[in-house]
Amino acid sequence: MDSGKIWLTLGAAMGGLGVVAGSFAAHGLDSYFTEKYAGETRSYAGSEIPASEKYLNDFKTGATYQMYHAFGLIAVGLLSGSVKKRSLDVAGWCFAGGIVFFCGSLYVLTITGMRWLGMVAPIGGLLMIAGWVALAVAACPCAPKANDSDENGTSET
Repeated sequence: MDSGKIWLTLGAAMGGLGVVAGSFAAHGLDSYFTEKYAGETRSYAGSEIPASEKYLNDFKTGATYQMYHAFGLIAVGLLSGSVKKRSLDVAGWCFAGGIVFFCGSLYVLTITGMRWLGMVAPIGGLLMIAGWVALAVAACPCAPKANDSDENGTSET
């Protein structure tokens, strides 16, 4: 299976799971968070708000970013049919890692209350940013093609 199909498949799967996560947040987590975090507050934008509200918003943020980056993975897969650059695979791996570290840490943090996972989210965020930069490099028509190498390590000319 070529890498383009892998990125398309992973993007579609992450998109579907993003819909599931968003639906879960919209139709099931509010009562769970209200019960789990009863009486607790968190600081948000300079104000104290119920922890259940903060964590529901954080979970929804994870679902939203998962969807954005699922589309990024799909773009990587679609571009790989016409553009053969290592930066496409870099973008795909960064998007996939970003979803796992950023979105995954938000999901687990909010459901379990393990607040130390908040330190993992920025790693995922950096991977997501790197993925968009790598995708831009791959898609840029101004990049010289002679700098990329084929599977044998030889330069394309």
